[in-house]
Amino acid sequence: MGSRSDPLNRSAATAGILYRARSLLTAALLALACVAVLAPATVRADAAPACRDDTLYLRGDFGQARFSIDIAATPKDRNRGLMFVKQMPASYGMLFVYDRPQRVAFWMKNTLIPLDMIFADAQGVVQNVHANAVPGDLTSIPGKGQIQYVLEINGGMARMLGIGPGTELRHPAITDAAWPCD
Repeated sequence: MGSRSDPLNRSAATAGILYRARSLLTAALLALACVAVLAPATVRADAAPACRDDTLYLRGDFGQARFSIDIAATPKDRNRGLMFVKQMPASYGMLFVYDRPQRVAFWMKNTLIPLDMIFADAQGVVQNVHANAVPGDLTSIPGKGQIQYVLEINGGMARMLGIGPGTELRHPAITDAAWPCD
């Protein structure tokens, strides 16, 4: 007897409540992801986190952030990158490692999720960030200057965390690092 016998139209009210609850849950999960990514910021300023092959640290005006990563160091791995990945945890990414600094450009062929591309020089210092690269787009996305490392993370994360030019990367693959592994 639906809406005639129910002047409050409870099904619409229920839908509204569910929509608001879903929005709050999404915001809460995003906040938790930020806390997980920024967790190393609570480490003492004089204590550098331990270097590991599966973890990359960033530091800048925002503090520190940590990402679990896969490494793409061979031409085959770099060509595939994050193609065909349907979803990725907030604190996850892929580090592209080149043998030497060079001009590099990426595209989003067969990439299913938006990505931020963080381009860094031989010292692991960020030179530029391309935010929210569009899935499937074949437009060339170049790094600025001589690039040796590229970190790809979920689209929007770099802006949310404050990652930009001057941010330093820390990882064992960065051999001449501004923020070295000790």
